[in-house]
Amino acid sequence: MTLAINVSDFRERARRRLPRLVFDYLEGGADDETCLLRNRAALEALQLRPALLRDVSAIDTSVELFGQRWALPLAVAPTGLNALLWPDGDVELARAAASAGIPFVLSTASNARLERLPQEARGINWFQLYVLGDRPLAERMIGRARDAGYAALVFTVDVPVSGYRERDLRNGFRLPFRYSLRMALDAARHPRWSLALLRFGMPRFVNLSDSDASPPSAQTQAALLSRTTDRTLTWDSLRWLRHHWPGPLLLKGVLTAADARRAVDLGADGVIVSNHGGRQLDCAQATIDALPEVVAAVGGSVPVLVDSGFRRGSDVAKAMALGARAVLLGRAPLYGLAADGARGVREVLRLLGEELVRTMTLLGARSIQDLTPDCVIRPAQSA
Repeated sequence: MTLAINVSDFRERARRRLPRLVFDYLEGGADDETCLLRNRAALEALQLRPALLRDVSAIDTSVELFGQRWALPLAVAPTGLNALLWPDGDVELARAAASAGIPFVLSTASNARLERLPQEARGINWFQLYVLGDRPLAERMIGRARDAGYAALVFTVDVPVSGYRERDLRNGFRLPFRYSLRMALDAARHPRWSLALLRFGMPRFVNLSDSDASPPSAQTQAALLSRTTDRTLTWDSLRWLRHHWPGPLLLKGVLTAADARRAVDLGADGVIVSNHGGRQLDCAQATIDALPEVVAAVGGSVPVLVDSGFRRGSDVAKAMALGARAVLLGRAPLYGLAADGARGVREVLRLLGEELVRTMTLLGARSIQDLTPDCVIRPAQSA
């Protein structure tokens, strides 16, 4: 096996191990997938300016958020159907995050019961909430997360309807799988993945029911797979959520100053600048371009986090310089998971941490606080 020295190498390993319809589910975006490209192009367009002759003999990448110290300004973002990539994928991700000293965010669309993680991955665990049409179900999940000791709740607000994911439509992606001849042949060409699926079974959205003894209905699972969320949710719903969750509450999916200010005014403890990794609105703004506006809008009153498109430690440094307090990683750790389970995730996180340290050393930044807007320029400014 060739040496994996960056996230792109793990992406290629994941592509080789997974059948096409599974890799496309992981990799794909909405419509023409221009938002996927825009996220990367916007990050790559930013340039960094080093400050020379600084004492960089010791680099501190740690940050403190919500009373907890993180080893890196990173968190593993909430993603669904991770057991389709690797058996017990959510637990593997959480364990890798804990070993790296960073948070893991468990998705409503996870395949591991939320009560397991605090016992099996003793790190910083957050829970992400989709509100489907059943508000009492959402209230019960919030209560379960609170009782299990989750440190924060992430409320995803950018999915009133699922993005039009054409790769999944072309591949006939659905659960449970309905094998066509093409899918069966593809699965046969990926025996490691196929044997794991046969051994551990088809993933289920287990957190949609209160116990293993009462499995979720096929209708509810289909609603979550298609992200058919409650379209009656409004800003007033934040008060309902705040009533049920006393701890840190973050809104995920914010792209404008107006929405960021309103979230803070209604009691959010943090906002996450996100376009859902390009999987929702294909013509959405790149998150790194939206970040400065949101940071300015909240004025330091709450932490601003960001996701979508981050593949390098230098990408993380750019986000920190523009005012983010942390970056949530979606596909990058999933590439590691699909390639080699928890070991692959740990390696991806290690590589990103080393890249961040190297970037900070070359910039003359001894700590995350030394990454300021002066470190970043855009091409138009460099003329």
